[in-house]
Amino acid sequence: MGKSRAPEKVMLFAGLLYCDNGPLSAAIDALQEAFGPLLFETAPAAWHSGYYADEFGGTEVKRKFLFFEKLICPGQLADIKLTTNGIESSLSGAEKRKVNIDPGYITPARIVLASTKDYAHRVYLQKGVYAEVTMLWSRKERTFMPHLFTYTDFRDEENVRIFSKMRDALQSQLPPGQHPFSDCK
Repeated sequence: MGKSRAPEKVMLFAGLLYCDNGPLSAAIDALQEAFGPLLFETAPAAWHSGYYADEFGGTEVKRKFLFFEKLICPGQLADIKLTTNGIESSLSGAEKRKVNIDPGYITPARIVLASTKDYAHRVYLQKGVYAEVTMLWSRKERTFMPHLFTYTDFRDEENVRIFSKMRDALQSQLPPGQHPFSDCK
């Protein structure tokens, strides 16, 4: 019989989609207020879909990832998603969002995203929030690998490289061979 134990802490990140730099800047400020300083942020990149263009009121949707210094307990993901939804709402105008914020976390073995939408590959957490494993770490390949439902932008070679580097940064914060973060509940 296995024994339950507290999980290791994980690295929080947020993927942001936006058209206008004003709401983006306000979102980044609000995220840092809620979750602390950034460890790393990516340069803006073109997003490969026009899905949010009408809602955001622009034509060129861009993607940016933010990675936070402070490690979190994975059980916080549902509350974090609700916080990011509140930030989106506070920046919205005329019932339309100006920025989309998708929080998730990195472990040495996977990348997990939060969503309020249920689907076959998502598992219910709590408070109307689901989680999905979007990328898996391959020991053989020494990189994150996509699966059937992985979003296109997560499959992007540059983003895979960045997430792999952030995994390395996470591992440098975790003492080897032990579960030091028993404060996760």
